[in-house]
Amino acid sequence: MAEKSKILVIGGTGCIGQFVVQAGAKSGHPTFALVRESTFADPVKGKLVQEFKNSGVTLIHGDLYDHDGLVKAIKQVDVVISAVGFRQIADQTKIIAAIKEAGNVKRFLPSEFGNDADRINAVEPAKSAYAAKVQIRRAIEAEGIPYTFVVSNCFSGYFLPTLVQPGASVPPRDKVIILGDGTPKACFNREDVIGTYTIKAVDDPRTLNKILYIKPPNCTLSFNELVSLWENKIGKTLAKVYVPEEQVLKDIQEAPVPINVFLAISHSVFVKGVQTNFEIEPSFGVEASELYPEVKNFSVDEYLNQFV
Repeated sequence: MAEKSKILVIGGTGCIGQFVVQAGAKSGHPTFALVRESTFADPVKGKLVQEFKNSGVTLIHGDLYDHDGLVKAIKQVDVVISAVGFRQIADQTKIIAAIKEAGNVKRFLPSEFGNDADRINAVEPAKSAYAAKVQIRRAIEAEGIPYTFVVSNCFSGYFLPTLVQPGASVPPRDKVIILGDGTPKACFNREDVIGTYTIKAVDDPRTLNKILYIKPPNCTLSFNELVSLWENKIGKTLAKVYVPEEQVLKDIQEAPVPINVFLAISHSVFVKGVQTNFEIEPSFGVEASELYPEVKNFSVDEYLNQFV
């Protein structure tokens, strides 16, 4: 059996990065995490970094903005995975430059982990974040760096605990707001499962220079179906308020940060249906649950049980 690639994760203490690091360590890949000095002193992230260390992850002190340090870190591995936050998406050009100089990287997975940036229909403030992801994709292709773009669709932990209710902290028990007519389908994936699929892809020739879509059928459903599932669990019919697209667009413009961001993403997903309004063609993409049927994913039905 071929030796497993050495993996460097940049942004490994973030909301999805931590799951990628943990999946790397669990799967037996020699896993490295680039960690800023300030992270060690952070009460939450410092604890996470200690957990990484305990699970055999090699910690490398450094950051995105130290070119020589980045090159040195990259030279120790075969695969680079970026999970930086949206404010640093455009700065991934620094990773691209370091990968080019290092000259040894077999695969780069930039920070995607959401909707397909090339097939998005978004309004501001989400539009510019997707535009930055597209620029990074084109830069990777232009430099001839082998890649996999991971399109994980919705993080379950971001949308499902509130049933996609803006500004809420628990799922609704009386009234639910549904954006649009509630019919476009979306896909919700647990963060740990996203981490597992991501690591599975790094040495797989089938995902080379392709988009890996995480769209298991049991995690894909419409807003109306989501509400119906929840109603069955709590044994109660909720009052439904359908918000037409014109009103959603107005609300996005008037809402404060970060609710405007949440609404702009939700508009793309639940009104425009950007996650499911196209077919995955073999020329550009593959689907994770088809490639890796051995991975246990968790249906939306199962996920919602914890909130009942």
